[in-house]
Amino acid sequence: MSRITGLRVRDIRFPTSREHDGSDAMNPAPDYSAAYVEITTDALDGHSGSAFVFTIGRGNEVQEAAIAALRGHVVGRDAEALLADMGGTWRGMVHDSQLRWLGPEKGVMHMAIGAVVNALWDLRAKRAGQPLWALLADLSPEELVELVDFRYLTDAITPAEALELFRAAEPHRAERRQRLEQEGYPAYTTTPGWLGYDDDKLARLCREAVEDGFTQIKLKVGGDVDEDVRRMRIARDVVGPDIRIAIDANQRWDVDEAVAWVGELEQFDIAWVEEPTSPDDVLAHAEIARRIAPIPVATGEHMANRVIAKQLIQAKAMSVLQIDATRVAGVNENIAILLLAAKHGVRVCPHAGGVGLCEAVQHLSMFDAVALTGSVDDRSIEFVDHLHEHFVTPVDVHGGRYWAPTAPGAGTEMLADSLDMYTYPDGPIWSAEGASDPMRDAIRIA
Repeated sequence: MSRITGLRVRDIRFPTSREHDGSDAMNPAPDYSAAYVEITTDALDGHSGSAFVFTIGRGNEVQEAAIAALRGHVVGRDAEALLADMGGTWRGMVHDSQLRWLGPEKGVMHMAIGAVVNALWDLRAKRAGQPLWALLADLSPEELVELVDFRYLTDAITPAEALELFRAAEPHRAERRQRLEQEGYPAYTTTPGWLGYDDDKLARLCREAVEDGFTQIKLKVGGDVDEDVRRMRIARDVVGPDIRIAIDANQRWDVDEAVAWVGELEQFDIAWVEEPTSPDDVLAHAEIARRIAPIPVATGEHMANRVIAKQLIQAKAMSVLQIDATRVAGVNENIAILLLAAKHGVRVCPHAGGVGLCEAVQHLSMFDAVALTGSVDDRSIEFVDHLHEHFVTPVDVHGGRYWAPTAPGAGTEMLADSLDMYTYPDGPIWSAEGASDPMRDAIRIA
């Protein structure tokens, strides 16, 4: 038996705002950041569990406090017991009434729970000697159903229906795994599309994306409609007619504005319109989807929980569901969302625009491809070419596809040197003379 001896949280920030990486209509100067969690035990194997909540800077400060509030749920506990019952472990944190009151089941506290849950999954996968996607895909249908909290979901999917979906997939797992390992999983790239890039950089990165084998790119929009038309024309001219171009408004518009703006851009053959309005406004998404059809609406990276996912599906408010590895309460809740999508025939194309999100979310899509839907048709995982070098097992994307990781764990462990270098505010990258201060820069720009 081993016990969990520590839960450490670190404020890790990367100064991506200096080059406008990650910039969009709502977030002009993000610093890709991680409230980074490390769970340690007294086991002799030396394994630890790592995960994070993705933010774009000062959000780390509130996430650190929320994660610290969860120490009593893990530190001093029997590690084997927690890891063997990850459904119960999840419920123990999410159903803590004093913490739940802060949500319930949404916001900062829910995301903090997700980081701790994901760190425990990382630890369990390392102990099993398997990448997370393979560990999950090896669980029995009964074990998978036990991970999910079906409260609030049974009008859309029941435990019996979930069990049936997993059982139907079980005989095909081996062949699906072989296909995944041989053929990879489709990717699309947002690398060319950040709003702060100049025209030359946009054109160059679009050209490189095609050369790298991507069949879809995504551009940020929503700042100025005439500028968006001009940028879309540059991108379309560079990539040609056969490459799909999605657009992402990052919650920028009201309903009528969204419909009118998309009307100006539809000439460029839009693959989907992402986050056209508030992520909480299911009815607005449904109205936009109805009025811009057949152009698909994509959303989900900011949805608070599985209940919002259920409502988006029930209201036919989107046709592309974008799960995020660190927005909801971890692996367990994302499995619930994947089940909802599978039951109702909604394709899942995860969000991965942020530090470590590519490394994390690939495991969820690959689990789905092996143990649930078995499909990669018209599906893809977002890819951005930023900051992968800071991870122990960086994502492998080439030829326009993700290639299945083989290293044990969830892919969320960062290199020790990177953690030391980018710790805020005392790491060398921040304490060096001339290092930018996001708040100071925001005031100066204003």
